[in-house]
Amino acid sequence: MSRFYLLLSLFLVLTCGAMSQPQIRMGSEMTDLYFPLLNGKRVAVMTNQTGIVGDVHLVDLLIDNHFNIVGIFSPEHGFRGTADAGEHVASSVDEKTGIPIWSLYGSGSGKPAADKMNAFDILLFDLQDVGLRFYTYYASMARLMDACAEQGKKMIVLDRPNPNGMYVDGPILDMKHKSGVGWLPIPVVHGMTLGELALMINGEGWLPNGRVCDLTVVPCENYTHQTRYVLPIAPSPNLPNNHAIYLYPSTCLFEGTVMSLGRGTAFPFEAYGHPNYKGSAFSFTPRSVPGAKNPPLLNKLCYGVDLRSLPNEQIIQNGFDLSYVIEAYHNLNMGDKFFTSFFEKLVGVDYIRTDIISGKTADEIKNKWFCDVVKFKQQRKPYLIYAE
Repeated sequence: MSRFYLLLSLFLVLTCGAMSQPQIRMGSEMTDLYFPLLNGKRVAVMTNQTGIVGDVHLVDLLIDNHFNIVGIFSPEHGFRGTADAGEHVASSVDEKTGIPIWSLYGSGSGKPAADKMNAFDILLFDLQDVGLRFYTYYASMARLMDACAEQGKKMIVLDRPNPNGMYVDGPILDMKHKSGVGWLPIPVVHGMTLGELALMINGEGWLPNGRVCDLTVVPCENYTHQTRYVLPIAPSPNLPNNHAIYLYPSTCLFEGTVMSLGRGTAFPFEAYGHPNYKGSAFSFTPRSVPGAKNPPLLNKLCYGVDLRSLPNEQIIQNGFDLSYVIEAYHNLNMGDKFFTSFFEKLVGVDYIRTDIISGKTADEIKNKWFCDVVKFKQQRKPYLIYAE
């Protein structure tokens, strides 16, 4: 009987503890803060499959409330989030609503053409980000901010939590390596929400020619940077769960090498391998699948390392971790041929490849960007909306 009461007490403690944690509300759910700004305006929306408000999509919510939605901008992976990484996404029409979809990815500068900018008065931005410098959604946001600043349009960012928002790590981008996967002088893991980053873009003068966007950020409620936020919808085809998202800062570097990181399997970013990898019984074969139609090492049997059992807290504790790439580099023993030219675009600096080739450890290299992290954390302070 005493054991029963002990278990009952434990259950009640855990249940009450869970109930005492207030539920996070997305910026899009704070309709009283942005609906009044949309009255009588022609509205464009930048969103994708993650733009859910409760159990409805943002676009449907806006239409149900009789706002004039004139167009939907879509980022990398498209409005429905099914396109491959880097794949050209064509403009089209949303079948459900008949609203035109204007793709911003894979076509020129990523900034809307003049006819699209003239079609709306105000732009709503609602995307679920994962907090990495090489994840392209923030770059799309920055380009839209610049376009709105040029054309005198207002932009409203409906904020969402950052699942990697609990830490800052990695070198600040050397802007000579600026690209679609490295757009701003920020660390690999910046630890900010898109709303906070939008404020920083304005505040630090990062838009060209001194332009400043007319910006409103609608914040989340009940969120801090230490909140463990589990994404209800995958932000892109190859980030299917939070475990992959936590590993993504480190395993994404394999995109700049000869290795596979599991694209074309059920566990992208949670494993790595190569046909010539030695000393492992774990194997996988990348296949052509939706979201990874032509993955690296397609149809080739790869041997390597399975990271799926690695605890989340250990991944978070290790942060931006070069040990996986360093281990694979030494295993394949190919020298500089292990890397591609894309590697510097991902890491954002020259010294990491050089240091790996020279035999430095992950911790020795990490010490080099320590000052970058300290500098950036101080620089970003005025723009933080949520407690650290």
